[in-house]
Amino acid sequence: MSQPVGTLRHQVSGDLYAEVQTFYALQMRRVDSLDIEGFADTFTDDGEVVHAGGQRQRGRAEMIAGMRANLPRYKDIAVRHWFGHLLIEPDPSDADLVRVSYYTLVTQTDREGKVNFQPTFTVEDELVRRDGRLLTRSRVIHRDAPAGA
Repeated sequence: MSQPVGTLRHQVSGDLYAEVQTFYALQMRRVDSLDIEGFADTFTDDGEVVHAGGQRQRGRAEMIAGMRANLPRYKDIAVRHWFGHLLIEPDPSDADLVRVSYYTLVTQTDREGKVNFQPTFTVEDELVRRDGRLLTRSRVIHRDAPAGA
C-alpha cells in the first residue's frame, strides 16, 4: 500500500530541528549497539510502537521483551538505522508535543563487510517533552510500497 507523504504546515526553528535530529541520532545509536534498555528509555513509560506488520508493543517492558526475543537475528552483524527527510511539526495547541514523519533505511553489515539493505519504511512519531527531555510516545511504522500496490 502506498503511504501518503506529509508536508510542512509551519517552519520550525533551527534549534528544534537540531534537537530532534540529535534525539534520533542518540536513540538509533542505542538500538544499533543493542542497548535495549537504553533504547526503551527513549520512550515514555506507556510508549507504543506499531510495526509495519501490525504487531503492537505498549510500554517499555513489552518493547524490551520483543527486542530480546529478536536478538538472535543480529548475531554477527552490525545494524545501522538511517533516517532522512524529516518533517517536524510542533503541535500548536500543545508546546510539549512534536509530530515527526521521516523515511528510514536499515543496513546490516556482516563480518566480511557485505552490506544487506532492508526494505524502506515511512515512520510517524509523536515526541513529547518530559522534564526538558524529548521522548517517543508513539511510533507507527509503514513499509513502503509502490503506488497502486
